[in-house]
Amino acid sequence: MQSILVTGGTGYIGSHTVVELLKNGYKVVILDNLCNSSPKVIERILKITQPNDQLTFMEGDVRDTKKLDKLFAEHLFEGVIHFAGLKAVGQSVSHPISYYDNNVYGSLCLIRAMQKAKVKTMVFSSSATVYGEDAPVPYKESMPRGKTTNPYGTSKAIIEKILADQCIADPQWSVAQLRYFNPIGAHKSGLIGEDPKGIPDNLLPYIAQVAIGKRNELSVFGGDYPTPDGTGIRDYIHVVDLAKGHLKALKKIQPAENNRQEHKQGTGENIWNLGTGQGYSVLDVISAFEKASGVIIPCTTKPRREGDLAAFWADANKAKQELNWQAQLTLENMLMDAWHWQQRNPQGYN
Repeated sequence: MQSILVTGGTGYIGSHTVVELLKNGYKVVILDNLCNSSPKVIERILKITQPNDQLTFMEGDVRDTKKLDKLFAEHLFEGVIHFAGLKAVGQSVSHPISYYDNNVYGSLCLIRAMQKAKVKTMVFSSSATVYGEDAPVPYKESMPRGKTTNPYGTSKAIIEKILADQCIADPQWSVAQLRYFNPIGAHKSGLIGEDPKGIPDNLLPYIAQVAIGKRNELSVFGGDYPTPDGTGIRDYIHVVDLAKGHLKALKKIQPAENNRQEHKQGTGENIWNLGTGQGYSVLDVISAFEKASGVIIPCTTKPRREGDLAAFWADANKAKQELNWQAQLTLENMLMDAWHWQQRNPQGYN
């Protein structure tokens, strides 16, 4: 049984990926400092995957080098899936130092610990924001990392470059840089989903909180973009499809013998977009959510947020060809599952 370390594994995408790992026979160790998640996620994961004794949780920060060394000494990991980090675009503009500290320095600490323990397989949670403001759509992996528009995107681009350089320096490394777009939805059980602390930074949890009565109205940031209805266009992907993409990437980059001590040649840096290839505007999503839930969402248009782009979506053909992965769930599935989660958990995990 392969043992995988998942940093940030109680977070939104991390928790859904842990479910898929456990369902597919992996042993999982989660390291998470719970700064943007709840310890209740663990019991919810176990409800979904029960009976299961293959999940271990350690509360801790990837910047805690002593804790990392202890973790790698106690477990024989075959690879790492690295989610841990801060992720709000708007917050990163006002608190850039926190983002570089958590995301970049935290990743450096993890990479050093992996190198010391001779664990050289990583799936990295990257972002479409690394393509930057001047990239033409749809985004393709062959495009260079671009001029990022916010510290969050810049932190992801820096980590990608660090990992790419590490693969050149040490050919035993195998890295999957997964550039994903806008994950929404929730597990069909309604047991785990997106539960932002404080005011949601992302569209779907805000819509759902308005629908449940937790917030009065939705703020639509920017109604004057050069798009058909003036609102921003994004490629929304179901979080379960996204989670399954991590498993496909992990299997693809693992050494053939799965022997972390002796394999001579890794796969180097691999980049895959995980998206649907279909863009939807903010108003499209609001309309589709109203149809799925039967609830009208009052909204007000406000000025654009600094760091936001008008429109982007994925070219996901490379993942389809090389990973045999493509998104299966529709926008309707995403919204119905998000609404189911919110109805079952009006206060999130609290």
